[in-house]
Amino acid sequence: MTPSSGSTSVSVAHLSDPHLAAGAAAPAAGLSRALAQVLTLNPPPTCVVISGDLADLGAPEEYDLLREIVDGFPLPLFLATGNHDDRENLVAAFGGGEHLGGGESAHYLVEYPELTLVVLDSLVPGAPGGLLGSEQLDWLDTVLDRRPEVPALVCVHHPPVPLGLPFQDGMRLDDGAELEAVVAHHPNVARVLAGHVHRQTATGFGGSVLSTAPSTYLQSPLQRDSDGPPGFAPEPTAFLLHQQTDHGWVTHTVQVNHAVNP
Repeated sequence: MTPSSGSTSVSVAHLSDPHLAAGAAAPAAGLSRALAQVLTLNPPPTCVVISGDLADLGAPEEYDLLREIVDGFPLPLFLATGNHDDRENLVAAFGGGEHLGGGESAHYLVEYPELTLVVLDSLVPGAPGGLLGSEQLDWLDTVLDRRPEVPALVCVHHPPVPLGLPFQDGMRLDDGAELEAVVAHHPNVARVLAGHVHRQTATGFGGSVLSTAPSTYLQSPLQRDSDGPPGFAPEPTAFLLHQQTDHGWVTHTVQVNHAVNP
């Protein structure tokens, strides 16, 4: 997909883990508030990406709810799979449309004149952890070769390296080392965007920076001393804004104003 962009300020709003569930008002309200907050940014971001766990069970009605929220959103918005998603139901709901880059696959390429966005699909049905596989990694290497002079952002749900959170680290991306090797081969990769851990983290990765975004619904507590399930904490929600500057790329945390009506 090759959309046009009228903005000279390149930035990407990075949301994650809305966990939409049929009949549950809070997850839908959380995503709606976050998207409303995105629209207060000036200048607006080039695009928005939601890095997985769009749905809680992957049921068709959950993607119907997602469509109700994102259809008509005035900025380009792209979707990635997470371990709670169902690939077939997601593609059935959004395949061929702009939210999957105009294609029928859950991994795809979006090329702006000033930005390359690559969305990967790390979903392994029935498993909490993720895997890309050699075919998708080869594809990533090929598409990053297309425009080596243009900054690229790579989006994948599962973090590819340990983050010091034992429970989440046990269900990260299984072929993270292989992904890191591909990223290291392409110095134009400005950020690798992930979700899954329901917390904001940042670490070096393949000569780039890996950033995980908070959830638009519930956050995981900072549990570093146990490999048991951390549960969820009703902490304030937020999203990330990855912005190009004259010096390079910077990542901002944007707190979501819960006084905004979704």
